[in-house]
Amino acid sequence: MYTREKTKQIRVGKLPLGGGAPIWIQSMTNTKTKDAEATIRQIHALEEAGCEIIRATVPDMESAEAFWKIKENISIPLVADIHFDYRLAIAAVEHGADKIRINPGNIGSEDRIKAVVDVCKAHHVPIRIGVNAGSLRKDLVAKYGGPTVEALVESAEENVRLLEQFDFADIVVSLKASHLNLCADAYLAFAEKYPYPLHLGVTEAGTLFDGAVKSAMGLGIMLHAGIGDTLRVSLTDDPVEEVRTARKILTFAGLRRFGPEFISCPTCGRTSIDLVKLAKQVQEALTDLTLPIRIAVMGCVVNGPGEAREADLGIAGGNGEGLIFKKGEILYKVPEDQLLAALVQEARQLEQDAKEES
Repeated sequence: MYTREKTKQIRVGKLPLGGGAPIWIQSMTNTKTKDAEATIRQIHALEEAGCEIIRATVPDMESAEAFWKIKENISIPLVADIHFDYRLAIAAVEHGADKIRINPGNIGSEDRIKAVVDVCKAHHVPIRIGVNAGSLRKDLVAKYGGPTVEALVESAEENVRLLEQFDFADIVVSLKASHLNLCADAYLAFAEKYPYPLHLGVTEAGTLFDGAVKSAMGLGIMLHAGIGDTLRVSLTDDPVEEVRTARKILTFAGLRRFGPEFISCPTCGRTSIDLVKLAKQVQEALTDLTLPIRIAVMGCVVNGPGEAREADLGIAGGNGEGLIFKKGEILYKVPEDQLLAALVQEARQLEQDAKEES
């Protein structure tokens, strides 16, 4: 299998993609791209949330022409999402796109595909082949009796060959579906055969809660298998939530760290402090912390001390009081109403110490 360390490395703007580079977080704007000011505002909000590559749809020439202005006012790579009209792909590249997402099979004749490839070569712009279970060719759906793993992989293979015949290999591939098992299996099957970097995603995952859970499950399967070079969490919500969810998925997968990781127990009859309230307060108070540490908020003496010792910093609750732990050592005991302030103070001090050491 071509795991993320073995995939071909390409560049998207200034970012290396594949070949063991970090797994970059993507999102997509939902503004009208031709409204450059609105699109720029949304991208700035996404940048602040931690988005590292942003995609915008290009349904018309006005949108393609807006890419210059958008590109000049953002600091992350800009990807053009193209369907059907090869002229829009060419225009987007000429107006500054760092990557384009197309399905070569629906671009048209080979001379049109070659025209897109030629402009991408000239501007050193990679192409993502975006295969989607919802838009497979009818003959493939008929051949396999539906949008199956085999249909998705065959569609990707056909599109890869269309680009390779023009000596183009700066390719990224996605094989998305809304059924997470189908999606994960298709990606894994493709990764067994091809070295191209993979853009992961469970498409049309749903609203915030359902979509986050489904994405975490599907992406978790793929990430654990060692594949995936960039990803997008697709949610019916503010795109900022996509970025926040993606950061959590990568953190919990142990692949990247974005600020603190919080762990807390689910509470039971042994809990003698208001742990639910305390855990929420701790996370809210330290949401701006940038240090990648593990913070445990535990409610009793059974699992609490052990879990807190494994964390960089933690609380083990008792009867109306609690112990503060730091890197496996008990620091002190404080009353319940002082636990939040004590933990926040220790966390801030850890971050300050880290900054001074660096």
